[in-house]
Amino acid sequence: MIRPVERELLVAPAPVVAPRLLNKLLVSGDTIGRIVEVEAYTPDDPASHSYRGQTPRTAPMFEQAGTLYCYLSYGIHVCANVVVDGDGVGAAVLVRAVEPVVGYDVMLRRRGGRQPVANGPGKLCQALAIDLGHNGLDLLDASSAVMLNDDGIDPPQSPTIGPRIGISVAVDVPWRWRVPG
Repeated sequence: MIRPVERELLVAPAPVVAPRLLNKLLVSGDTIGRIVEVEAYTPDDPASHSYRGQTPRTAPMFEQAGTLYCYLSYGIHVCANVVVDGDGVGAAVLVRAVEPVVGYDVMLRRRGGRQPVANGPGKLCQALAIDLGHNGLDLLDASSAVMLNDDGIDPPQSPTIGPRIGISVAVDVPWRWRVPG
């Protein structure tokens, strides 16, 4: 049975929540992707958008756990994050990759036929049609355009762990988790 993720699962520090999100479902319209790679960001982390405090751009990071925080990377690619921890904290988990579950043909078309369709944060947002207009949505609201769901598949017991990528500071922090294989 598919249901929204329990908010309590997300009310913990980002490095605790990030591996919990592996194998959860990111649902956007007629497409669903299984989360297979994530990265954690905390407010005391110099690689985090919240490191310098709340700004109009980062305001969603300081909302309740389960809020969607979207931003533009390199001025081109939308990236999607799940806000975690308590209200006002400024922590999030970047969804780096999903495995298509429903709507593969739709995802492929949105990506202009390029494969793999969702193996990077910008690619997955393009494939799932997540854009800046979704910033601030409640991912746990069943009426939301983008949702974070659970179909009962547990996260892997031994995820692959490594340093985050695509950042220029705190590059050695091992806060990236992947489903093995």
